[in-house]
Amino acid sequence: MNASSPARHLNVTAYRSIFISDTHLGTRGCRADFLADFLKSVSCENLFLVGDIIDGWRLRRSWFWDHHHDEVLRLVLRAARGGTNVVYVPGNHDEMMRKYVSLGLEVCGVKLQMEAEHVTADGKKLLITHGDAFDSVVRHAKILALLGDWAYTVALGVNRYFNQIRVRLGYSYWSLSAWLKLQVKEAVKAIDRFETALADDAQKRGFDGVVCGHIHHAEMRMVNGVMYLNDGDWVESCTALVEHHDGRLELVDWVARNKLSLLTASAAKPSTAKAAVLAAMTAEIAAASACSIKV
Repeated sequence: MNASSPARHLNVTAYRSIFISDTHLGTRGCRADFLADFLKSVSCENLFLVGDIIDGWRLRRSWFWDHHHDEVLRLVLRAARGGTNVVYVPGNHDEMMRKYVSLGLEVCGVKLQMEAEHVTADGKKLLITHGDAFDSVVRHAKILALLGDWAYTVALGVNRYFNQIRVRLGYSYWSLSAWLKLQVKEAVKAIDRFETALADDAQKRGFDGVVCGHIHHAEMRMVNGVMYLNDGDWVESCTALVEHHDGRLELVDWVARNKLSLLTASAAKPSTAKAAVLAAMTAEIAAASACSIKV
């Protein structure tokens, strides 16, 4: 295996459930190539898309899309057509999907829900929510959240150049942006408050654990007697939460597992033909053999 391209697997790993979030399709930072490779290497009974799958905030300002993005959407639709229970819980970046939640839409087998519930094979009851409702910045001051999104994008750009220098000096990849976030005292406090608020809410509602995303920080730990499970993101960490058939939960770090390099640029070129991309997406949905829209 080489670190310059996604892995290719002869065998497919079967899980009971897979949880992914914060893929941010439509942004240059999205590692859709790695995500597509992950989705091709696994199968599951349940696939939960835990928000910020398509970055509507960014697509409103600029357009970025390549064939890896198309491939991710095709793989999700293929899973739904093949009998996988696919549930899409929108986040704040794909909040445009939330207006359809009340309609109870199911498109090509993909169910749209504001939040979801899941019982693991060993009987643990999990609440599934993106998590932005527990982020006071996003909830009460959206302009600050947008500024934070801009700052994060800048940090990712600086991070790439920083790591190019590290590689030339013989050092391995190291996330400057993630380190900076964890070094800011108030940011660390905010993450802790976020985790505690989610765990407390889940506990009050009778859940054994909560699955979320939003803060781009993969984590599995007990918080006040409740399992806090953050599946991370597909911008920097490229992680997913998986449930094995015995109910065991695990965080999969796709980059570390396959010795990939986040510095390697995607081989695909961005598409500037927005109308053509939208037409292709529409055609893919329309051509789905078992496609149906239920209300």
